[in-house]
Amino acid sequence: MRIGNARRHVIVAAARTAVGKFGGTLAKTPATELGATVIKELLENSLDAGARRIDVDVEQGGVKLLRVRDDGVGIAAEDLPLALERHATSKIRDLQELENVMSLGFRGEALASISSVSRLTMTSRTQGADQAWQVETEGRDMAARVQPSAHPVGTTVEVRDLFFNTPARRKFLRAEKTEFDHLQEVIRRLALARFDVAFHLRHNGKSVLALHEATDDLARARRVAAVCGPTFLEQALPIEVERNGLHLWGWVGMPTFSRSQADLQYFYVNGRMVRDKLVVHAVRQAYRDVLFNGRHPVFVLFLEVDPAVVDVNVHPTKHEVRFRESRMVHDFLYGTLHRAIGDVRPDDQLTAPTAVAPVSRPGGLAAGEFGPQGEMGLASHLLESPPVPAGWQGSGAGYQSQNRSVGGYSQAETQGAYREFFSPLPVAAGPGLPEGGGDIPPLGYALAQLKGIYILSENATGLVLVDMHAAHERITYERLKLAMASEGLRGQPLLVPESLALSEREADCAEEHESWFQRLGFELQRLGPESLAIRQIPALLKQADAAGLVRDVLADLLEYGSSDRIQAHLNELLATMACHGAVRANRRLTLPEMNGLLRDMEQTERSGQCNHGRPTWTQLALDDLDRLFLRGR
Repeated sequence: MRIGNARRHVIVAAARTAVGKFGGTLAKTPATELGATVIKELLENSLDAGARRIDVDVEQGGVKLLRVRDDGVGIAAEDLPLALERHATSKIRDLQELENVMSLGFRGEALASISSVSRLTMTSRTQGADQAWQVETEGRDMAARVQPSAHPVGTTVEVRDLFFNTPARRKFLRAEKTEFDHLQEVIRRLALARFDVAFHLRHNGKSVLALHEATDDLARARRVAAVCGPTFLEQALPIEVERNGLHLWGWVGMPTFSRSQADLQYFYVNGRMVRDKLVVHAVRQAYRDVLFNGRHPVFVLFLEVDPAVVDVNVHPTKHEVRFRESRMVHDFLYGTLHRAIGDVRPDDQLTAPTAVAPVSRPGGLAAGEFGPQGEMGLASHLLESPPVPAGWQGSGAGYQSQNRSVGGYSQAETQGAYREFFSPLPVAAGPGLPEGGGDIPPLGYALAQLKGIYILSENATGLVLVDMHAAHERITYERLKLAMASEGLRGQPLLVPESLALSEREADCAEEHESWFQRLGFELQRLGPESLAIRQIPALLKQADAAGLVRDVLADLLEYGSSDRIQAHLNELLATMACHGAVRANRRLTLPEMNGLLRDMEQTERSGQCNHGRPTWTQLALDDLDRLFLRGR
């Protein structure tokens, strides 16, 4: 049985005609399994009905009682029995509307499925009606009973004794707490999708969640903090970018604010939460260079597109969608997030917003859009010159950016870094803090070196501790990538070309992306309908399994329209080179050398993490130090 149903004023003739026209187009119906699934469909019905306040009462994790009350438009008395029939919906009336769905529900199966496995009561009143009406059912075989009732404008759906008539399913329900946790998570997801709606949740008579209507930036920030935790906005970057008919806004967590599980990831397409593999792939690519092994990013993101270019009728759960221009969407997501994360500097992290501070949705630089992006393909940040960062150039600094054309470094400098990355750190003068505290760089000025591992620095806020090896590793790694981009990827011809048996679809894909492979140092030749020859590979990857790598890349291209496997292999090699080339522990640095490292960190992308995702620095403010020593107590 599948859930997804009617709530607005149901027009009987239209509903029946719709079923006749495209009933075969509707997806197959899976079984109702959890109270969370039931609550999701009931809440979506309320939202589709135009509700501005929704109250949810739950008993025993939803098994004993699920009650959803809203102030939507209601259902007329004559339409109440029809609302419990399968495929009866007012949300779509013809095939064209199905292809441009904006409502959350549209299949007309929710209440029919729920009523077949529970004791269901629905009470509703429309605007202008003299009284409310109520319909009752009990299990799949009981005829609906309609009678007058007392109720304000809106609808209440009460589901009791879920699965009372299907004991085989009921015994598979989990513990009360587990069921309620799943149910509560559904409400949280929808609460983030609809800031304009108030949500109130009670469990066993106790108030659990009270989210008031959020009409401004401050209120929206408070709701995000209530759902995601108060530290989320403190460690998140606001994003808003619009291009090519795609509008992305929301918040993405700093790389340092990652989680062991992918449990704080909310992505919405036109207000519908999705867990789409294309979206997951794009986000994973964007965070590839900055997350520690096994860690997951956090984000709350909203993508708004023309409903005609996205198909929401792909999967019965409606968690997956299909974009008409999937490659464009993938590259837009990847490019926007990649650039936003890459532009994080120590100054940004030192001035992160508070959990309840007004959150604007900026455009331009503050949104992570750094000039024209085009349609970014994978490995494009190796093939394109990144934007020039605005390095700190205070009057007291011993480090100044000069003649920097590629990502903050001159052509000669990047080529030199590529060939001789073991060279010493740049020398910079190391003055103390200027009088009055003005013109102090974000990471301050070095004071000393601790155990040959950490740099201690004083800035305007207090004490900065830097892991010098991790920091220099990131700086070297980013310079190597820039140098490789400027010098290009040299190819290594194979003495004996390697033949590769593929499907015709894979061979066609390789031929279609021939120029892309060439830019990355590969030369592929079509031998037949189902065979290729690898004639050249990137010189840096001469030890790699060329055939396996090409197969994996083609698999990604066919599934996602892009692949980062070649780039990942190259980056892994460069990361190893950077690790070996970075300043080692127990090497004594002079103050000018330490300050040179700090200034480089302030201008280097992703300098907050080493190549393995570990943090490179931390801040101890004066208040933190005072607490350590009980000052002021």
